[in-house]
Amino acid sequence: MVEEGARRRVVVEVCNARNLMPKDGQGTASAYAVVDFDGQRRRTATRPRDLNPQWGERLEFLLHDPDAMCAETLELNLYNDKKAIAVAGGGGGGSGRRGGTFLGKVKVAGASFAKAGEEALVYYPLEKRSVFSQIKGEIGLKIWFVDEPPPPAPAAPAEGKSDAAADKKEAAEGVKEEKEKEKAPAAAAVAEEKRPEAAAPAEEKKTEEAKKEENKPEADKENDGKKKSPEKGKKDGDKPKEGGKAKEEAKKEVAPPPSPSKAPPPSPSKMELATAGVAGDLEIHPQSAAERSMASGGNTSYDLVDRVPYLFVRLLKAKHHGSGDMQPLYAQLSIGTHTVKTRAATNSGEWDQVFAFHKDSLTATSLEVTVHEVAKKPAAEGEPIPQDANLGYVSFDLQEVPKRSPPDSALAPQWYTLEGHAIDGTAACDVMLAVWVGTQVDEAFQEAWQSDSGGHLVHTRSKAYLSPKLWYLRLSVIQAQDLRLPAPSDAKAKPLGPTFPELYVKAQLGAQVFKTCRVALGSAAAGTSNPSWNEDLLFVAAEPFDPFLTVVVEDIFSGQPVGQARVPLSTVHRRSDDRVEPPSRWLNLCGDENRPYAGRVHVRVCLEGGYHVLDEAANVASDVRAASKQLSKPPVGMLEVGVRGAANLVPMKIAKDGASGSTDAYVVLKYGPKWARTRTILDQFNPRWNEQYAWDVFDPCTVLTIAVFDNVRYKNADAGGDAGKLHKDARIGKLRIRLSTLDTNRVYVNTFALTAVHPIGVRKMGELELSIRFTCPAWLTLMQAYGSPLLPRMHYVKPLGPAQQDVLRHTAMRIVSGRLARSEPPLGPEVVQYLLDTDTHSWSMRRSKANWFRVVGCLSHVATAVKWAHRVRTWAHPPTTVLVHALLVAIVLCPEMILPTFCLYLFLVLLWRYRARPRGPTGMDPRLSHVDSVSPDELDEEFDGIPSGRPADVVRMRYDRLRAVAGRAQTLLGDVAAQGERVEALLSWRDPRATAVFAVVCLLAALVLYAVPFKVLLLGMGFYYLRHPRFRGDMPSAGFNLFRRLPSYSDRVL
Repeated sequence: MVEEGARRRVVVEVCNARNLMPKDGQGTASAYAVVDFDGQRRRTATRPRDLNPQWGERLEFLLHDPDAMCAETLELNLYNDKKAIAVAGGGGGGSGRRGGTFLGKVKVAGASFAKAGEEALVYYPLEKRSVFSQIKGEIGLKIWFVDEPPPPAPAAPAEGKSDAAADKKEAAEGVKEEKEKEKAPAAAAVAEEKRPEAAAPAEEKKTEEAKKEENKPEADKENDGKKKSPEKGKKDGDKPKEGGKAKEEAKKEVAPPPSPSKAPPPSPSKMELATAGVAGDLEIHPQSAAERSMASGGNTSYDLVDRVPYLFVRLLKAKHHGSGDMQPLYAQLSIGTHTVKTRAATNSGEWDQVFAFHKDSLTATSLEVTVHEVAKKPAAEGEPIPQDANLGYVSFDLQEVPKRSPPDSALAPQWYTLEGHAIDGTAACDVMLAVWVGTQVDEAFQEAWQSDSGGHLVHTRSKAYLSPKLWYLRLSVIQAQDLRLPAPSDAKAKPLGPTFPELYVKAQLGAQVFKTCRVALGSAAAGTSNPSWNEDLLFVAAEPFDPFLTVVVEDIFSGQPVGQARVPLSTVHRRSDDRVEPPSRWLNLCGDENRPYAGRVHVRVCLEGGYHVLDEAANVASDVRAASKQLSKPPVGMLEVGVRGAANLVPMKIAKDGASGSTDAYVVLKYGPKWARTRTILDQFNPRWNEQYAWDVFDPCTVLTIAVFDNVRYKNADAGGDAGKLHKDARIGKLRIRLSTLDTNRVYVNTFALTAVHPIGVRKMGELELSIRFTCPAWLTLMQAYGSPLLPRMHYVKPLGPAQQDVLRHTAMRIVSGRLARSEPPLGPEVVQYLLDTDTHSWSMRRSKANWFRVVGCLSHVATAVKWAHRVRTWAHPPTTVLVHALLVAIVLCPEMILPTFCLYLFLVLLWRYRARPRGPTGMDPRLSHVDSVSPDELDEEFDGIPSGRPADVVRMRYDRLRAVAGRAQTLLGDVAAQGERVEALLSWRDPRATAVFAVVCLLAALVLYAVPFKVLLLGMGFYYLRHPRFRGDMPSAGFNLFRRLPSYSDRVL
């Protein structure tokens, strides 16, 4: 939020453009940029005849509503100036296109703007305006915003001047200040700023008339004058929008009659632009998916779940009519079997507590509220403690309790006199409370005492969590100079020691430690005394960052560090792509007391904002956005999920006698950086949550992960259990939903089976009912996302290795789980790791079988085609073989029809299969997961950690089994390698006779192919392949036999 009276400026620095499309017919282009933002337009100068123009111009925009900046979109259009002259800056004037040719456009979301001082140069690829546009190249921009403090309030105007004249004078001063500040050459921008001035006298006239009509006392007029001066100070710093400001003054000084419509009036900027006649061309106000949902009406909230009625009781405070020493008061609510107490408060204190009772669980028809006074403690020990005094009660009939919907205002509490009396017959106490019937949509529900989730227990509350923002920190270690090595210890100072000291660099960020390779001092790699490494070390940094990155140079020979240095992360350069090289720096190494200066090391440190830090498995990623805010794009849609309830959950907590059990279930949803956790429904096998959550979607090819857990932590926290013992929430089940499989703007209400894999076996844990809706307002924007790369650009221009990505992903997982575990209520590490799939790459015989059968399933279609061809070739069905002969003749005689026929056939097949498409999202597949035929020992091996905690004989047995499986895989790899080696042997004369035969065959084939027409040859080969079995032998062909006899390298392997 921006301070009241302050203003915000957005600065766009158009730096340069690269590799533009020639548009002037002479192989060049005269480019200029037009930038539109918040109803304002600015233009750069024209750079004539340059496909890589350099501008370096700053364009400033004054925001009308700083709080709405995230919903705005900055649009830059690049044009070729047809009337450009070959004088630098000659095209600086003018407004708009001036008849130029379109060179490309860029749209930047307002949410990606950086604060002043955090901006970075970002190159945006130029987009097409239509499908047929010929556009290429990119443009480099720096965008940031500046918040200016409100100016001081000026002195009040003289009494002789009218208010309208004072407003006009201040507006004129604002125009003068703005002109002196901007100095923009664009005539269009100046014209747009002057147009509201023409409309200002009319608005001032209305303001003056409104002031004449009001009849206020003299004191009110003085107060109005005092209130008016800060508003004038605010207007001095604003742009000259006199019409809108005058209208605001009129609203503040004249109280208009209440209007039946509660819609807010349009902002002054919109009114003035509409008056000037340019609102349709310059207004750019896109909304995010969440804002569009809110704009469609209040009824969209919780429309995917059932509205559950609750009885709300809000106890505010009580008033004791007695005198003397007053003790703290507390209230007690009684509804059938429910009895709840508030906290004790003094007579002047307040409770301000809300209680929500599930209406289906109420067994009585009346609510009784009783107020008690805490009894005084006895003066002497051993005396009996007296009972708390009952000050009276008030009763409510539940049939007469009013109902309230969220669009209505909150129900005002009222004073109620308790029916209990003092001895003299006067009222003893009054209580202020409110009682109404609402739903879970009520704003008081989230913080209320809830009857179905254990009351005020922290660990049973529904909460939303955010993962920390993660960055890759790259440390490039170049070299070291002027090293002063420590003296080796006596044990190391032996003739048998190494000739050269071996040095390496160790860097540490938090708990992450990485090392470079070793370089022997004095070797060829190190030079004389300056070792060189030229290695990159990557860390995962989470905001807020650790204060320092520690760099240590260590000596293997002496076993002591040479020196260390610290790099404050607040001074580290941030870059968004590889075009800008981060600056290098020399770090002075600090040694021990004898060596305060131990040398220096040359490094390059930067925070990589162009990467997306993966904290989950890549195949189930829910967010692929870059870490840098400048590279973020507007959302393409919104995902809404309603968690309705679960059914037939198995007992997770078994009683000691084994005769009964209970389940305290809650649901965790994860998409992007946002985690949502429902409240815990206690002791229910068929819980109904009816909670709804929403996420902005930036890429449709992402995955939503949902898991159900049994809450174990709340009992230990409530009972004050052993703090050293770690209590983990038990898994009930998990499912994933890929957004690309959902139809847009359609509501899915499905029930998903929950299956969990435990060390004792696989169990069906119950069913989960969900409502899902993927809303996408712009279908074309959604389709464009399919053509864009899945990951940011840096993953392709400077890719990370698979092993390095795996290490960084596990590091990111540990950081996220550690941060969320420190929330309140905490999201346990076992919950976070289960949703992030930390054990995806661990060995599992079950997963190996599942992946093998997935490969077999993909190749089954090829095997089916081979079997069909074999049946055609062997004349198993003669009519089919005859039709294949006819098809072969048609293909040979009309080869130009091959591709069109194939594409048409594929289109018809897809059209036919559209009828059998999946009708809804699918959850986890137990059959595909291969959990039906898994043995208990394989499951126990899957849950065994590293290092193994099983007995030695069990580990030996599993190792032998793994060796048998690996032996078969080893044989298969050898056979595949042998086929490729036989092809190489055929061309390398390893077998001279076989190669000579192949050479003669190639010569004869060349002569035959030259003499015989290709169509005749193709028909002959086809008819020969499809010949009748009576003309075919049972033994393999000569060519196949020749290939099998070729040598491979298998006989040379030891």
